[in-house]
Amino acid sequence: MTIPLTVISFAIAMVIAVVTALVQFAGIRGLKELARFYVWVVRGTPLLVQLFVVFYGLPNIGILIDPFPAAVLVFSINEGAYSAETIRAALEAVPRGQMEAGECVGMTYLQIIRRIVLPQALRIAFPPLSNSLIAMVKDTSLAANITVTEMFMATQRIVARTYEPLALYIEVGIIYLIFCTVLTKLQRVGEKRLGTYGR
Repeated sequence: MTIPLTVISFAIAMVIAVVTALVQFAGIRGLKELARFYVWVVRGTPLLVQLFVVFYGLPNIGILIDPFPAAVLVFSINEGAYSAETIRAALEAVPRGQMEAGECVGMTYLQIIRRIVLPQALRIAFPPLSNSLIAMVKDTSLAANITVTEMFMATQRIVARTYEPLALYIEVGIIYLIFCTVLTKLQRVGEKRLGTYGR
């Protein structure tokens, strides 16, 4: 479950992050404050607590969510908040002259954002977002606490049968290391393609 949990959660998180960042960048009253409140709450509380609230807490008010969807929901919301700040900072790093140039050629605000600002911002945000993806791969081990049978949970079950904790936990650590190494290599390739490597 480790790979699908990471891929699905990160994909949803990117949608949440882009929308949240754009709302803050555009300064839409009401929505901007709501976006900031969401980021403040999520970044200010531990991921493990968020998992417990959703999986063990919500059933008290009649909301039952299966382990895997609960993990996807929490990881998406959590990563969305952190990535929203990354993308917001990248949007603000794009020179204001870019927007003025778009206005001069008759483009609407949405066209300027979609065709000029957002592509440049995502290029700037690529390295930190890649780091967030690598961190999420490791964070998925926390899903074992809400009974998601991902890699760490599977290892715990094998340890319970074989009584070989040292070898098995080292093995699962090496597997996580391999995953993260592959993603790091892909990140370097992506950065070189985008011209951001070494900056």
